Amino acid sequence: MNDLTPHHRLGIATRPASEPVRNLSRRGFLGVVSGALLLGIDLSKDAAAQTRAEGPAAVAAKPGTRVAAFLEIRPDGGVRLLSPFVEGGQGINTGLAQTIGEELDLDPARFTVECAPPGPDYAVVNGLRMTGGSFSTRSSFEAMRRLGATAREMLLRAAAARLAVPQDSLTTEDGRVIHAASGRTLSYGEVAQAALALLPRDDVALKNPKDFRWIGRPVARLDMRDKATGRATYAIDIRLDTMLHAAVQHAPHLGTEPRAVANEAEVRAMPGVHSVHRLLGAVAVLADSWWRARKGAEALQVTWSEPAPEGIATVSATFSSAAMLAALKSTTEPGLPAEQEGDPGAAFANAARVIEAEYDAPYLAHAQLEPPSAVARFTADGSLDLWVPNQMPELFQQIAAKTAGLDPEQVRIHSPMLGGFFGRHFAYGPANPFPQAILLAKATGRPVRVLWSREEEFGMDAVRPLSFARFRAALGPDGMPVALQTTAVGEGPISRWFGALFTSPVDSSVVEGLDKKPYAIPNRRLDYVRVAHPVTIAFWRSVGHSMNDYFYESFLDEIAAAGGRDPFDLRMALLANSPRHATLLRKVAELAGGWRRGPFVAEDGTRRARGVSMASPFGSETATIAEVSLEDGEARVHDLWIAIDPGSVVNPAIVKRQVESAAALGLSSTLLEQVVYENGQRQARNFDTYPILDRTRMPRVHVAIVESGAPMGGIGEPGLPGVPPAVVNAVAVLTGQRVRSLPLAKTRLSGV
Repeated sequence: MNDLTPHHRLGIATRPASEPVRNLSRRGFLGVVSGALLLGIDLSKDAAAQTRAEGPAAVAAKPGTRVAAFLEIRPDGGVRLLSPFVEGGQGINTGLAQTIGEELDLDPARFTVECAPPGPDYAVVNGLRMTGGSFSTRSSFEAMRRLGATAREMLLRAAAARLAVPQDSLTTEDGRVIHAASGRTLSYGEVAQAALALLPRDDVALKNPKDFRWIGRPVARLDMRDKATGRATYAIDIRLDTMLHAAVQHAPHLGTEPRAVANEAEVRAMPGVHSVHRLLGAVAVLADSWWRARKGAEALQVTWSEPAPEGIATVSATFSSAAMLAALKSTTEPGLPAEQEGDPGAAFANAARVIEAEYDAPYLAHAQLEPPSAVARFTADGSLDLWVPNQMPELFQQIAAKTAGLDPEQVRIHSPMLGGFFGRHFAYGPANPFPQAILLAKATGRPVRVLWSREEEFGMDAVRPLSFARFRAALGPDGMPVALQTTAVGEGPISRWFGALFTSPVDSSVVEGLDKKPYAIPNRRLDYVRVAHPVTIAFWRSVGHSMNDYFYESFLDEIAAAGGRDPFDLRMALLANSPRHATLLRKVAELAGGWRRGPFVAEDGTRRARGVSMASPFGSETATIAEVSLEDGEARVHDLWIAIDPGSVVNPAIVKRQVESAAALGLSSTLLEQVVYENGQRQARNFDTYPILDRTRMPRVHVAIVESGAPMGGIGEPGLPGVPPAVVNAVAVLTGQRVRSLPLAKTRLSGV
């Protein structure tokens, strides 16, 4: 068996030859993250001289400003746009084409959009490059508008020189420069080369929004035809000459290693098998087809090292979800204050009534349909091409370089379209196959594609953290809440993967959805207690909001019940001084045909109830109402009404679809999903034991977009967090049961 050992550079020592391939440690990972996010521009004398130049070799003075780094205007008038972001179904390619096309005066349908390679030009998300956090459009909107306007002005300037007329005598119309006085026109393609050689101006005016032709309109998605006809290319579709296919068998316990293979010779003799390799926590078989590689990997008889016998410091032999939840509940460490307002202690001392509750939510898999894969190829000059699904190309370039023993500029990252995001495509150490592809390609001297089977994916996927929160509320004589004490216990992906970049001791990904709520509760305290998980945790669509808004909004209904108030009316009263939120809550009630809590009998004879919730995720605001009935002990959701206020929108059709898809995922997690650990192993290894929402459970989703004019918020994730509490609040009306632990499938429901 080949025992691969990486040779790390740039400050990471080379490992002893006796050790197997090892993924980067957490400390090493954070170092890489820091390096990737702090990528700077070499402002030496020569580099500084380039900052005002145009053309492909120029260095951007400011990310998002160098036209030639983003736009290639072709002779036929079409435009190739190199996007700072990765398209993964969220519609960012179409939104960018609309935004740039608006100011460039070019129909978005004439754009071809590709993901840009790593480079400082594309660090447009607050100085870094990332596709995630529902940040793409809102972080780049003004920069991309200015990019389009700057390009248009350069085209006008070049056309004025070509036609020997004043620039202010020219206008544009959908890819043409027009000189009305003489009737002469030039296509953008005719003057593009001269235009892109000019220095850009800093004072280019932007359009008045009242003149927008494409921004704010439901422009058809650019990727729709390719997806509908099967032409869209994902990482799994990549094929290279002489490429070998790799299948992997991972250790049954995270952190254990292969010690011996009893039947290596027999596997090597199987049809099509090329070689067998030992990796960190895994063994791999390479073959001339993936099916043959998989059959070989499954046939390997591996002896693994033993996990720790017990505890939660590692994924021990007795580690379980139940043990982890017990550890979260039993911690006695004092919390760090994440938010405080007023004097909660005094309010509790004088309360007419005090209520308490504890909530938890499980580990969740990403469970995307696209299985993890990566293709690595070393070229004759020793450089590396890597095709890898990712949300941060520069970060993956840095990690790939260290894995391969190369300098970052020797690594070319190709970022194919993603088969969904959900937070899956950040770098999570052992949850990523691309280091395996690099090391196997280096060992064999041939391109290698690593593709994880569904079982390996479910076994190795980085999961949303299991989470726990404790609530305590003080009520006044009128039943209104006067104080709220909340404690969030656990660990989030921010502190796990980006802790080196954030100085706050409070992990925002643990407390978001519990803090900064719009409700006028005068005395509040939110504490954060960190308890680390031994498993690989990850971002998951809407991150902390995905469970915390369920916790908070469900407990708010408990407050309403304890105070003898209708939950909708209580929210309206608490939002009296927040007109934006009150407007949104009224809008969702209007969308639902009016608020009716129930229980009530629907036209089809079913007994139903409604639940309501609000959420403030990723710069947007949402209000949600769910209508639910009970069927054979399970919740059946008939309708979801969601009103979303993202401030302003680029493409309302994309907004609607994103809210609908987020609602589906939120409902799936509410009803069905959970990753369960027992005896140190995940119990679900495929969709047969990890059920997700199917068509029979999918409700009607009704979406209303409210453009308040507030700063632009995110879209990809905000539709999710309001769904779990709205559904659970409706279930409480029907059953008299307050479900404080998801998913609902764990609880047999019966009406009252």
